[in-house]
Amino acid sequence: MTNDACDTNTASPGAATPVDDAQDPQREALVVEHMTLVSHIVRETMTRVPAHVSRDDLQSAGLTALVKAARAYEPGRGVPFTRYAASRIRGAILDELRQVDWASRSVRRRGRDLEAARTALANTLGRAPENHEVAASLGLSVAEVESNDGDVARANVLSLQGSEVSFEDMLVSTSPAPSELVEHREKLEYLVDAIAELPERLRIVVQEYFLAERPMAEIAETLGVTESRVSQIRAEALVLLRDALNSALDPSLVTPHARPNGCAAQRRNAYFEAVAARHASGRVTARIPQAGTA
Repeated sequence: MTNDACDTNTASPGAATPVDDAQDPQREALVVEHMTLVSHIVRETMTRVPAHVSRDDLQSAGLTALVKAARAYEPGRGVPFTRYAASRIRGAILDELRQVDWASRSVRRRGRDLEAARTALANTLGRAPENHEVAASLGLSVAEVESNDGDVARANVLSLQGSEVSFEDMLVSTSPAPSELVEHREKLEYLVDAIAELPERLRIVVQEYFLAERPMAEIAETLGVTESRVSQIRAEALVLLRDALNSALDPSLVTPHARPNGCAAQRRNAYFEAVAARHASGRVTARIPQAGTA
């Protein structure tokens, strides 16, 4: 899914103007083409929030943000619409979540009951009680105890994120040390090189899923494979990327191949060498002054 068609319909070459009322078909096309992106982000969000959060409310907030993103998008800035829209959609969903009472009154009340039961059992048993003991004392199932604990925990985390003073701001220092910045930059450089050297299908899946944030179903359709196969390719790519970075930065962390003399091991080693060569080439090029700059 690209933005080439959008760029050809902008007002004038080089102009960085948002989509206006005269370009309704373009705006509508952006919205229609990226509705699946909203569903993808909502689906991911629903796995991290309590069960009582309404999927429909999040979907509605995401679609509204998508429409606003299409209206405000400026192709001339060079930012892919998918990335721009994803940021707006996630922000709108987070705003919607912050308006929700993360734990309903019944969940909070049961959370207090569970805490009181745990305290009483700890005093009686002389140790921290197990979940099945807490469940038995309150006449609940273990699943109900675990579910409520999860909801309350998520509520506490999201309350910290939604407060005026963030949890990160309470830390003594949030600034990394210079050595950590250098190490982080080095890892990112190796990661970029490692992605570029991946076999074509693996590279496409990594770029489309993690960088372009396309849903797995769309990637599967593009490659002509099943979603399950895309998931397998993604897992294979992540293992290769991890081992390539470890090979360059900390070889002791590289998992030895089961058959070190086999073809698969040789291909893996060749990949490691290609990543290292690309990285070394990039560093040398960066040190060579351009003509007229010396």
